[in-house]
Amino acid sequence: MAVHLHVARPEDLHAVAGVSIGITEAGVRKANRKDLTVITLEPGTSVGAVFTQNRFCAAPVQLCKQHLASGTGIRALVINTGVANAGTGESGLQNAFAVCESVATQLGIKPQQVLPFSTGVIMEPLPVQRIVDGLPKALAASTANNWTLASQAIMTTDTLPKAISRQFDMDGKTVTITGISKGAGMIRPNMATMLGFMATDAAIDPKLMNALAHELAEASFNRISIDGDTSTNDSFVVMASGQAGNTVVDGWESASAQSLKQHLLEVARWLAQAIVRDGEGATKFITVSIEAGRGAAECRQVAYAIAHSPLVKTAFFASDPNLGRILAAVGYAGIADLDQSLIDLYLDDVHVATRGGRHPDYKEEDGQRVMKQDEITVRVLLGRGQAHDQVWTCDLSHEYVTINADYRS
Repeated sequence: MAVHLHVARPEDLHAVAGVSIGITEAGVRKANRKDLTVITLEPGTSVGAVFTQNRFCAAPVQLCKQHLASGTGIRALVINTGVANAGTGESGLQNAFAVCESVATQLGIKPQQVLPFSTGVIMEPLPVQRIVDGLPKALAASTANNWTLASQAIMTTDTLPKAISRQFDMDGKTVTITGISKGAGMIRPNMATMLGFMATDAAIDPKLMNALAHELAEASFNRISIDGDTSTNDSFVVMASGQAGNTVVDGWESASAQSLKQHLLEVARWLAQAIVRDGEGATKFITVSIEAGRGAAECRQVAYAIAHSPLVKTAFFASDPNLGRILAAVGYAGIADLDQSLIDLYLDDVHVATRGGRHPDYKEEDGQRVMKQDEITVRVLLGRGQAHDQVWTCDLSHEYVTINADYRS
């Protein structure tokens, strides 16, 4: 029941020079579904990544961090769905590395040049042999135009694939950005049970990639929340093959470099918001915008309190303008010196509360009109300064409980 989520046609997803993708059915957890993806990168591709802040991070996340830190130059990514390889101890690390070794052997590279990713059920052993047996089939099917199949193959409880492409002119060269993501539940910032992969053929100095990945994530994937749970397997990877022919970006001062970063950010935000639009059981897409704060961090603190509140989210599902729940969330967000007499609350164009109390012109039927919409903006003005920030979330429905109760069935 995705909320206004556009599914890209295969012809709308542009190939990225230097990036090839192969997909197969390996039977990782269920038969007859695409569940194994291998992305191969030409030599010289720059890679940056951001991972979950959950201290119980999965084996592939641990291995990815080690391989990126080795400085050997990443040449391949291998992604399986169905089994997360999290909560699997030392054997989980050994299994993830065995997959990397198999990919490396077939490509003639080092295991440290392979990044493994897994998503699915936690505390189940990775079926290594099934994955190893599927790798030759995935590599044999590898083409530059496999983004559509890849967006489907990384799904778990997603109802729709999430993929987007952009092309623009940079220094007289056509630059391509294509990205895919997955995620629908166990979603909250820092990051979420999501995978995101973005590739561009722009040339970017490898020294910039790690900071770039963090900056993009901070303004996109770290601004979403579905249920407030931080997963064990979150991964967001940015790849730059350098084959567009532009002057290598070694800093962000120039207008062309800023244009590249803005296009990358737009793609990252679309992929992040697509996860919220396809949130488990979601019927509404909600923007929580906090304004007039003393700092952006303070604004996010309030926004997250609203976005994570089960009472707020269930009220939105029911289209019930029980808007005191929003004010309550603002109040318990943790700002000790917050002055409630300065707070204003809006639902879209409806001024609900002012000076900490009900606006004299507010009518419940106006609030209900907005609550019935499937896209809603909540605006809270704190009356403390000039800072602002926002997060994106969804409602919480009966279907969310059903999906998660039956997830392992």
